[in-house]
Amino acid sequence: MAVAGAGGGAGAGGGAGGDDAARDLVDIPAVEVISRAAVLLMSAAAEQLGLGAADPDRPAHRDLDQARTLITALSGLVQASAPDLGPHAAAFRDGLAGLQGAFREYSVHPDAPGRGPGE
Repeated sequence: MAVAGAGGGAGAGGGAGGDDAARDLVDIPAVEVISRAAVLLMSAAAEQLGLGAADPDRPAHRDLDQARTLITALSGLVQASAPDLGPHAAAFRDGLAGLQGAFREYSVHPDAPGRGPGE
């Protein structure tokens, strides 16, 4: 099985440069796969919270239900993989805490302490 490289080139069997753009999953270290997944979850949660908007207090899009799901998944991934992430785990924990804080701030009815997404 192959995944697209950072350049987002042609997929498997797709034209010139396709071989350069795809890496076999077996060649990617597990910590890198976990880190990429965490970054994807963080980015998606931030977008669902509207944090990428020019004015995060008035974004064109904010979906707290989707953000909750993504933040909860991120929390599980970070907690389960923290020993393997080594010193990088702290950065993911900090990012998670920031997303949880933003979620709490934007919620009309904030969850009770310890009941928010990923807590």
